[in-house]
Amino acid sequence: MTAGARTDNEALAWLRALAERFPLLLAELAPSPAAGTPRPGSPGSHRTGGGRAPLRLYVSDTLRDVTDGVVELEEAVRERLALRPARPAPVPVRLRRLAELLDRVADAPDLYAHVTSEARRMAGRCARATGDPEQLVRIPGRCPACDSVSLRALPERAVVMCVNPACRHVLDALHEEGSE
Repeated sequence: MTAGARTDNEALAWLRALAERFPLLLAELAPSPAAGTPRPGSPGSHRTGGGRAPLRLYVSDTLRDVTDGVVELEEAVRERLALRPARPAPVPVRLRRLAELLDRVADAPDLYAHVTSEARRMAGRCARATGDPEQLVRIPGRCPACDSVSLRALPERAVVMCVNPACRHVLDALHEEGSE
C-alpha cells in the first residue's frame, strides 16, 4: 500500500466516522417525550421548571461548530481544486461529496493532511458531545520515560502517550518513528 493510499484510507475513515456521529448530535438535541419535555406551544411549555429536560448548550455548540466546519472544509477543498462552488446541502451530503473528491485531494498532500485532521477533529468533538469515550489502543513496547508497558494510542487526538499515572509521557510520533 502506498503512502497516498494509506492517507486516502485514513481520510475516508475519518469522514465516515464523522458521517456516523453527526446524526447522534441531532438525536441528542431532540426533545424526549419520555422525559416529559413539553413541546413549544403546549400547556406547560412556558414554565421554567417541572419535567423539562435540561438544555445542553455544549451539544448545540458542537452541532454548530461541526456544521460550519464541514461547510468551510468543502468550500476550501473545492476552491483549492479549482472547482466551482457546490450547492448548499445538509452535512451528510457535503461529507459524501468530500469523500468523492478524495482521489483528487490526494494529489495535494498538504490538503489531504488538512482534510484528515479536520475530519478527525470534528468526529472527536461529536464523540465527546454525545458521551462516547475516546478509544485507547494498546501499543507494544515500553515507555521511553518510565520503562512501563503503558503505551496507548489515542487516535482521535493523533497522540501516543504513556497512561502510567506517574508518567503521562507524550511521545513525539515523528521522532519515535525515525528512531526505529
